[in-house]
Amino acid sequence: MSLEEKLQASIRQTDALLDRLLGPAATPAVRLIEAMRHATLGPGKRLRPFLLAQSAALFDVPEDVALATGAALECMHCYSLVHDDLPAMDNDDLRRGRPTVHRAFDEATAILTGDALQTFAFEILAGLNVAAGIRVKLISELAKASGMAGMAGGQMLDISAETRVISDVSEIVLIQSLKTGALFRFACGAGAILGDSDPSPLRQYADHIGLAFQIADDILDVESTPETLGKATQKDSGKGKATFVDLWGMADARRKADELVLSAIAALDGYGPHADTLREVARFIVSRRK
Repeated sequence: MSLEEKLQASIRQTDALLDRLLGPAATPAVRLIEAMRHATLGPGKRLRPFLLAQSAALFDVPEDVALATGAALECMHCYSLVHDDLPAMDNDDLRRGRPTVHRAFDEATAILTGDALQTFAFEILAGLNVAAGIRVKLISELAKASGMAGMAGGQMLDISAETRVISDVSEIVLIQSLKTGALFRFACGAGAILGDSDPSPLRQYADHIGLAFQIADDILDVESTPETLGKATQKDSGKGKATFVDLWGMADARRKADELVLSAIAALDGYGPHADTLREVARFIVSRRK
């Protein structure tokens, strides 16, 4: 199978599980479940669950366990998108080619949708059919990745950057390593945790592809259109926030992204040909068009 075929198969599996988990019986609050489904079941790359599944496959983790863990991660990711889009944050009208949750429903429903998706992620992890110690480790790691020392902390730094000029690229790297990179690190490290193995090499891989992903996003933000991306473009420039393209220029940004891909591939040396799909993902991240 090609990488695209593998990605599409993973999307179908993840969507089917989320569709079942977020069925009518999940809550009597009908409007809430409708909004949660709007946030999670729309078109999406599902890259994080795919990375988790491919990392878990290196350790022969049962597919259903990896799939459920990936669904939990996707719930956490979608929660962050719902809240990021709110008027108090990025104030976006479009996400994945559809109206954002606060536009399709209302702001209060969007807040509750994010709250519910975040807590549902931990509910899914708590019910995994794995040893209790592994469940606790996964819950702990996802909490760190999404909380004050991870995604939420990165978002706070990103908001703070709107009120001042950033000229040091290391500051942008820090922001993105928390805001974007933390969930990539969880996605790749979780595979090893499920396999009761050392997650360090996969986390190194994740650090490189996470930064490459953000650089690619900054490039696409300049070169692409809202119709292609399914979301607004040039938001950061409009708010006066520096991007990697601003600080490095387009040519150097592309070069740095390519270097990160090579570093990511090198981090997988210990896994041999079993990690070839993860190597393909690293290349895909900088060549994607949306």
